[in-house]
Amino acid sequence: MSESALIGKVWNYASILRDSGVSYTDYVSQITYLLFLKMDDEREKFLGVASLLPSHCKWQNLSNLDGSELETAYTNALNTLSKQSGIVGTIYQKAQNKINEPAKLKRLVSLIDNETWLGLDVDVKGAIYEGLLQKNATETKGGAGQYFTPRAIIKAIVSVMKPQIGMSINDPACGTGGFLLEAYEYMRASSKDKTKLENLKTKALSGTDISPLVTSLCAMNLYLHDIGGDESPVKTSDSLLSLGDQRYDMVLTNPPFGKKSSTKIMGDDGSVNTQSESYERDDFIVSTSNKQINFLQHIMSVLKIGGKAAVVLPDNVLFEGGAGEKVRQRLLKDFNLHTILRLPTGIFYAQGVKANVLFFDKLTPSNEPKTTQVWVYDLRTNQNFTLVENPLNDESLADFIQCYGDNLAQRKQSERFKCFNIDEILKRDKTNLDISWIKEQSVINSENIATPDEILEEIKADIAAALGELEQIKV
Repeated sequence: MSESALIGKVWNYASILRDSGVSYTDYVSQITYLLFLKMDDEREKFLGVASLLPSHCKWQNLSNLDGSELETAYTNALNTLSKQSGIVGTIYQKAQNKINEPAKLKRLVSLIDNETWLGLDVDVKGAIYEGLLQKNATETKGGAGQYFTPRAIIKAIVSVMKPQIGMSINDPACGTGGFLLEAYEYMRASSKDKTKLENLKTKALSGTDISPLVTSLCAMNLYLHDIGGDESPVKTSDSLLSLGDQRYDMVLTNPPFGKKSSTKIMGDDGSVNTQSESYERDDFIVSTSNKQINFLQHIMSVLKIGGKAAVVLPDNVLFEGGAGEKVRQRLLKDFNLHTILRLPTGIFYAQGVKANVLFFDKLTPSNEPKTTQVWVYDLRTNQNFTLVENPLNDESLADFIQCYGDNLAQRKQSERFKCFNIDEILKRDKTNLDISWIKEQSVINSENIATPDEILEEIKADIAAALGELEQIKV
């Protein structure tokens, strides 16, 4: 069966389960749980590799059952596996059976049982799972897309960052593992040394996500790409809680956008109050409840001297006063913030997001400011991308990649790529890095007239972006 046909077959069954109240996200998680059991069974049968699972949790124990016996056995297996260590515990953390109709559970088991997954190439298995994750992000109305960064953006970032085999790569908000996978493939292609490749597979990559479900999906995604082995390279944790002991050569990440950190507290009278949460860390120069500014501070701290970072951040990080201004000043002084990519709207599953990619290097501390020039590439002004009709693709970022180049000293300015000296930036109000210079087109090209639906979507996106910015600055 072809890759696309298998993705379609596995995914089409989701519509049947959705009628039973199983969401797309729950469906993908159940696929994850069952697929790992099947592959563990195949490794034991065909490769002679010892099973990672307790006997009553193995695939054959489930595939031979029907009806309520299957439902009970599967539920018990998930409960047991959620308490295991290593890759098993990561994938099954907080796992629950969300398919409460035994006949449909049996159908899903049979669907997976009919394919020999180890017989598929590693890249094919990975592509199938990536296809499911992308479909989930596309078709789920709320939540699922928040951790799915457009693949064209990820590929472009990794392409210009050029991670080298032997480097340690970290994503403190790893989602389903897009950055880690792309970095792995980029580095894998650069060497045939078996020792280096084994180290790349088992030690070079690490990631963290605050959501157990997302970490589970990420761990399975990496496992299907033959990354990590019996131990998971990713874990469930709040990266912002502590600096930790490790420092990294490169950080690639898209931290979660959204509201400031807060906790709801119920009073004795039944009223509910919201208290902002700030992270108190000695390595942070400011204490704030703004998640994105905290992630930027965290990344600045966990980089090694000589380390490099590329991080996707919303516009407010570039212009917000107070904590934002102080962190930007620190970034410009102690790091070389050499490039900002202004991303277009309409490329994320969360509507109205206005974001940028900040590229910076951590240099040896000294009294001299590290940033002397900031290059800004504007991929936003007069650009119209949508998720379906006109999606962002590799070609959309080709000019940025060419302009970025291999040598900062050899860069040349163009219509969309401009250089700003540090003196110019420091004179801007609040050290504002939200820089644009291209004039917005006021006349719609007659050959490309926007439809009423497109205009409505743009209005909705602008309103959503404005509300997001207000949320960030409200006390």
